[in-house]
Amino acid sequence: MKKKIIVLALIVTLLSGCGGKIPTLSNGDEAVVTLKDGSMISVNELYDSVKNDYALTALVNLVDKKILEETYKDNLEEAEENADSTMTQLESYYGDNLLSLIQQQTGFQSLEAYRNYVYISYLRNLAIQDYSEDQITEKQIEKYYEDEIVGDIKVSHILITPDVTDDMTDEEKEEAENEAKEKAEALIDELNKTDEKDIADKFAELAKEQSQDETTKDNGGSLGFINKTTLSDDYDELVDAAYKLKDGKYSSKVVTTELGYHIILRTESKEKASLDEVRDQILEELGTEYLSKNQVAAVEALREIRKENDFEIVDSELKSQYATYIQNELAYYQQLQEQSTTTE
Repeated sequence: MKKKIIVLALIVTLLSGCGGKIPTLSNGDEAVVTLKDGSMISVNELYDSVKNDYALTALVNLVDKKILEETYKDNLEEAEENADSTMTQLESYYGDNLLSLIQQQTGFQSLEAYRNYVYISYLRNLAIQDYSEDQITEKQIEKYYEDEIVGDIKVSHILITPDVTDDMTDEEKEEAENEAKEKAEALIDELNKTDEKDIADKFAELAKEQSQDETTKDNGGSLGFINKTTLSDDYDELVDAAYKLKDGKYSSKVVTTELGYHIILRTESKEKASLDEVRDQILEELGTEYLSKNQVAAVEALREIRKENDFEIVDSELKSQYATYIQNELAYYQQLQEQSTTTE
């Protein structure tokens, strides 16, 4: 059953250190500060003062924390671990300067306050991702499966890296690049002279002798079974080229990546996974893609989950502030989206 959250007000109560009776004004309001001659500042005066500056942010954080901790109760431990890990990394990098840096750049006045922000942000991101995935249709999932999902392939490579140093002139660097490429092309020539039945053995022999990938050369250049996202981005061109080969075939031209020049051999293929097996993977990918193209979803997702929990602001001023806040957020992300589209 949905829990109805009715936000009445943000009340700040400061009790005296000894636990004595709290002073009150003539109208019955409790005091938070006393001055000479019996002058006082009431809790309501304090609330009215901060309401225009701070209350909405605190209010939205409190509401989201309550809703999201209930919605993602199974993810709270990972959210805590992420917050702790983030703070540990920041403290390790910035040391004693971290607090002042956070105060200057974020407005948070304590490390704990910033950690809480990281914690809530993690839960918010879960809601945003779920909302984005909810926008994906079955037809989109099926098309992605048909076009993008492939079976694993077993690949070996020989890597030749140019002997380039920072102190070289442009001409010297170009010459080193050409020498490396020519060396790789010479290895392809050797493979071309090899009987087809002996290609795998010859490739492994050349990899052990010539490859400059120290992690694979002793294993005949084997990268094992890979898929499109198995290797780092440095290997994108290699992976694309490998999927264009047939089993038992090697690249007839040198493949260039950020790492250098490669010769590739594809030796084995597996059937691709069933749609049911990769549905969650596809949905996550399409959800992330949807969010990148519809950045306002970050606002719409949180607004929606608050509505689902019957979120209602009773205070008229805060209610008006919230409406303006949502419109400003939508406009901000819409502007970001337009800028992103323009620069593409």
